[in-house]
Amino acid sequence: MAARLRDVAERAGVSVKTASNVLNNHPHVKASTRERVEAAMAELHYRPNLSARSLKHGRAGFLALAVPAMDSPYFAELAARITEEAAALGFIVLLDVTGGDADAERVVLEGMRSHVIDGVIFSPLALSADEISRRADSLPMVLLGERPVPTGFDHIAVDSVAAARAATEHLVSQGRRRIAAIGRETVKGTASERLRGYRQALRAADLPYDKSLVVEVPHFERADGHAAMRHLLELPEPPDAVFCFNDLMAIGALRACVESGVAVPDDVAVAGFDDIAETRYSNPTVSTISPDLTGLARSALEMLARRIDGYTGAAEEIPVAWTLEARETTLGVPRRRRRRAPSA
Repeated sequence: MAARLRDVAERAGVSVKTASNVLNNHPHVKASTRERVEAAMAELHYRPNLSARSLKHGRAGFLALAVPAMDSPYFAELAARITEEAAALGFIVLLDVTGGDADAERVVLEGMRSHVIDGVIFSPLALSADEISRRADSLPMVLLGERPVPTGFDHIAVDSVAAARAATEHLVSQGRRRIAAIGRETVKGTASERLRGYRQALRAADLPYDKSLVVEVPHFERADGHAAMRHLLELPEPPDAVFCFNDLMAIGALRACVESGVAVPDDVAVAGFDDIAETRYSNPTVSTISPDLTGLARSALEMLARRIDGYTGAAEEIPVAWTLEARETTLGVPRRRRRRAPSA
């Protein structure tokens, strides 16, 4: 039989009320008491009754996370962070993969599942700001992503212009003068923001914007980066650096360089965006922009929880912190000492 809160209280030698205060993270509980109750919960493998707690607090206890894809390492890592942070707030996350399809994204906006969830974290890809603004459902929603959003919506995003500019400026600082870009030139959205940052860095360094060095790709996948890099290397005057609009394309570009006998970073420096785990273990490791995914997840969930609890203040635009992680594809591989052969 599953342990009850009363069993936990008896094992810890406290009242059921005290055990409940610990479970609900009440601030006025002695540290020693909290430790005893938590130890009892662990010993008894106690799991709280989420349905009963949800009824008490007027919540369903579920949130929806709607993202374009889960085969993308970025969205997979983001979903993991959001799930972890949500659990700390007492929520279970239901995943909705839209595939970047406009009809699937409209389902998210229309709130067809609003009777079983308390709020939505939504990363739209296909819908315009105008379409999002026509949303009639009143379920609390926080939008993610570096794209224009309508007024009246809480929005959390990385400043892609500033981050892309920093990545390109890093390439300039390494003495690169013929810097290519692999991505897409769109009117609005993540790609257009990163292209703006790239162009700003070139302009600041008095370097010309050469459209032949900007390769448009249909998708932001490894194969797209690979094909784009092969094209760039076949130019009469190939680039000496490339900024890829995400890490998957940077990994593909890196492979194309290896296959073509082009040394990285001696011949071509490579930089990406997102800091997926693969970039930290590739050979060489990939320089990239690293967004604070934990901070993003925490900010999104804290804002959503406030809305769920009735907060009606003005919509907020919350920036996500980021850092430039300069690694071997731009800095080179550190020289290592040779191991001496063991003496006979």
